[in-house]
Amino acid sequence: MNPLKSVRGTIIAGFVLAILILLLIGDSHMPAAMPLNSVIIWLHVFAGIIWIGLLYYFNFVQVPALADAINDDGGPGGAGITKYVAPRALFWFRWGALFTWLTGAAFLLNRGMLHDAFVLGMGGDSINAYAMTIGIGAWLGTIMLFNVWGLIWPNQKKVLGLVEATAEEVAKAKNIAFIASRSNTVMSIPLIMSMVGAGHGFFM
Repeated sequence: MNPLKSVRGTIIAGFVLAILILLLIGDSHMPAAMPLNSVIIWLHVFAGIIWIGLLYYFNFVQVPALADAINDDGGPGGAGITKYVAPRALFWFRWGALFTWLTGAAFLLNRGMLHDAFVLGMGGDSINAYAMTIGIGAWLGTIMLFNVWGLIWPNQKKVLGLVEATAEEVAKAKNIAFIASRSNTVMSIPLIMSMVGAGHGFFM
């Protein structure tokens, strides 16, 4: 059976290929004390791409496309997207967000830096630039995770008709989900800067 014919098979094939590459090239490029960190970072980045990729899909593609569909009197409308695409995209979006946060926290915990990151590197006698940089990303990610699970998903359930809501409640839910999603898009830009900066020379 061709694994590429299912999403699950494709993901498993990708992980198998990655592991094969690792076995072929060996781990000489990886510091001996850091294999667990490397696996956690790998999973963190993988989940983060799913999360932020879908965030950008919603904001750059789906929302503007649905607005165009609503304004197109002779067009097919957006029912297909709201019925079939959006619920599936939101599934990967919300669980990608949670797994990104959990793997990020696991990385900091494994490095013994969870507390230091969340106090922005100011927990000791001098400022820890790495902890401050990655801590800013950790705080932004935490706020964004709250927005996903506390604002976007509960309100999108009303918008998509997954839970009962009046027309007034749906209109309010659309606005809350929209603002929360746009806020996450704004925060994702310094979030990425913080995460990349922490591993590549800091930005502070």
